Amino acid sequence: MSATQTIVFGGGCFWCTEAVFKMLKGVSAIEPGYAGGNPSADGRSPTYERVSEGNTGHAEVIRVTYDPQIITLEDLFTVFFGSHDPTTPNRQGADVGEQYRSVIFYANEEEKTAAERIAKDIQDSLTDGTSVVTQILPLDTFYPAESYHKDYYAQNTSAPYCQVVIEPKIEKVKKRFAELVQQ
Repeated sequence: MSATQTIVFGGGCFWCTEAVFKMLKGVSAIEPGYAGGNPSADGRSPTYERVSEGNTGHAEVIRVTYDPQIITLEDLFTVFFGSHDPTTPNRQGADVGEQYRSVIFYANEEEKTAAERIAKDIQDSLTDGTSVVTQILPLDTFYPAESYHKDYYAQNTSAPYCQVVIEPKIEKVKKRFAELVQQ
């Protein structure tokens, strides 16, 4: 049995990114949370309410636990970049603010090098004058989100946000990355 690994992504709302990555073969766990911000002056961990205000510096992220024998780091990066717009700073769709930025938090040089290479490849392929704005940063601290965010899409499929924003994203990923999606 192979050892699992983890990586942290921020690609807009963590409800969307969680729903996308939960579908992938080799992914055993997804945990929504916050990363990349400044420590609170009062020592408190970030909360959804504080991060949503947009002044903590934290991004909504997911920590992906995966089996590299089943899904590669490169495949995860490919789905990450292909499931959101990495050329839009501090925004994904109607979600606006630094907390929705495109960011990869790496834990080691292998992750950093692979992320930089794929971001460069995407940048080199762009012909419309846009630039990849995805931040590639070392992971300092991952703060788990409140429990009601876990499996948000699965628990709230009839909610308008899930139907209008998350479901089209899921369908796009299923079509574009069918070979990586669990059946």
